[in-house]
Amino acid sequence: MSQSHTDDLEPAVTVATTARLHFGFLDPSGRTSCPFGSFGLSLDRPWTRLTLRHAREEAFSGPEARRAARYLRAIAEARGVDNAYWLDISEAIPSHAGLGSGTQLALAVGAAFAALEGLDLSPPDIAALLGRGARSGIGIATFETGGAVLDSGPRYGTLPQLVARVPFPRSWRTLLIFDPETKGLDGADEIAAFESPPAYSEDARAALEALIVKRALPALKDQDFGVFCEEVGHLQARMGDYFAARQGGIFTSPRVGVVLEVLRAAGVTGLGQSSWGPTGFAFAESESEAKRLFEIASEADTSASLRLVLAGGRNEGAEITRLRGRDAKNLDSSGI
Repeated sequence: MSQSHTDDLEPAVTVATTARLHFGFLDPSGRTSCPFGSFGLSLDRPWTRLTLRHAREEAFSGPEARRAARYLRAIAEARGVDNAYWLDISEAIPSHAGLGSGTQLALAVGAAFAALEGLDLSPPDIAALLGRGARSGIGIATFETGGAVLDSGPRYGTLPQLVARVPFPRSWRTLLIFDPETKGLDGADEIAAFESPPAYSEDARAALEALIVKRALPALKDQDFGVFCEEVGHLQARMGDYFAARQGGIFTSPRVGVVLEVLRAAGVTGLGQSSWGPTGFAFAESESEAKRLFEIASEADTSASLRLVLAGGRNEGAEITRLRGRDAKNLDSSGI
């Protein structure tokens, strides 16, 4: 991709945002009086990083560039803006991994567009324009604030609203278990999974809500690792049972499932699969404990096909930086 010297000196906007874990829904059927309602966590890796500036001719590059271009064209058309852009994605959250890559990419593109064009567009505004967040507001909330978040689910034709947000303890760690050979449900398959959901009762939804609001969130605030892990594990078990028929088992990836069961046998209670997977996760109370879990998981991966990453929580929202003149020209490879 080439640009003229004039284009290089155009003002630029960089946006960096991170992945999130989706622990599950309070009402996975979406059919009770309070449909859906999500609980999740912002991570400090992996990242999506992109840079946007005006250009004489459109140019898009980097991982997920085609998808990002669709988002950019859609939001520009929705706001009646007819400009050409240079968009470079230097890093992208893995797609179809259960980490919210699509929503984070859409919000990052929309935030960069709004900043570059001087438009007042909030993350919920962007999500509505680009068709994101219809069931879960976790990705929108983590883009805005980071931390562990609970949303209301969609109400009265609006996107899910943030109900509660609690910082994630700095010393706690998350072992992420990636299966590059498997992907979670997305697109038409995901829509189909919600079209004829099994019955789910008001009592079951209320019970899960009580456990998250009265136990999991206070445990985070008090840094009570055991209680937090117990409640996340309980929510995950409910989701695994509910969606097993749609995703081919309790876990989308059998290989990830084997590792998670080995970790469970080793005494880990705060573990599960993020969203549709295949990415699995397991919590550790310290860096040393995280390294121990890493070693257990490595030995359990007899296929040698999984990728293990240690992450922390992220308690800040996306980073949005406006650059002008030669500062815009001298962007480093990360875009920040």
